[in-house]
Amino acid sequence: MWLPRSAAEPPLTPRHGPDSCPRCLNLTGAAGLCRACRANEQHLAAVLPRFYSVGGEWLHHVILAYKRDADPSVTGAVSQLSRICETMLASHERCVAAAASVATFQIVTTVPSADPLRDLHHPLRRILGSEVRHTRARYERLLVRSAGPAIPRVFDPARYQATRRLDGEAVLLVDDMWTSGASAESAAAALLAAGAGTVAAIVVARHLNRAWRDNDRLLRRLARDGGVGERCALCAASAPSPPPLGQATAGCR
Repeated sequence: MWLPRSAAEPPLTPRHGPDSCPRCLNLTGAAGLCRACRANEQHLAAVLPRFYSVGGEWLHHVILAYKRDADPSVTGAVSQLSRICETMLASHERCVAAAASVATFQIVTTVPSADPLRDLHHPLRRILGSEVRHTRARYERLLVRSAGPAIPRVFDPARYQATRRLDGEAVLLVDDMWTSGASAESAAAALLAAGAGTVAAIVVARHLNRAWRDNDRLLRRLARDGGVGERCALCAASAPSPPPLGQATAGCR
């Protein structure tokens, strides 16, 4: 049976700085875009990974497990991810809107699953479309997988097809995990081609391998320096905490 690590050990919150990629917050140990972001075309107006998902640790297990919600041993993972999304979007969607220079996002959508059959009943669509109060009225399935082949972790907007034409709306793209960013950037390109005015992304977590290069040291330093808290990477430099939803519309920055 799958048993999560205690949620009392919260995931680390990414921070902008000299050791992280300014776009996806990958821990690079050096200035400038990481290799994956340099390889992708960049169509997202703003990107916010809310947490780090460290391989083998609590949040990583939750994100892997919620996709198997039919498995009785992992039924709690969907509820856990739903609570994470509720708090993340209510508190920090406005941070992404400010970074993308829009007042609000008229539509919320998701990146289609790599498996077309799984995408028909993907739990993230259910979470955003019915369980998260902040998004349920705006959620729409705007993208589906195209029939052509797709190479994993390679930017290719042709892998997605829009379900309808858009008329300049600002779209918030929500995903559970950012690894290379190729899927999210490809999805953004497809939405812009379909007529979206602006597309930005908020992602539950940026995936990291603790054993890769200097990641362990950098993660330990982040934990020591206060890398756990309510502030996201976009509002971390703000003096006051983000006010309750409805009391601010210009972002937390």
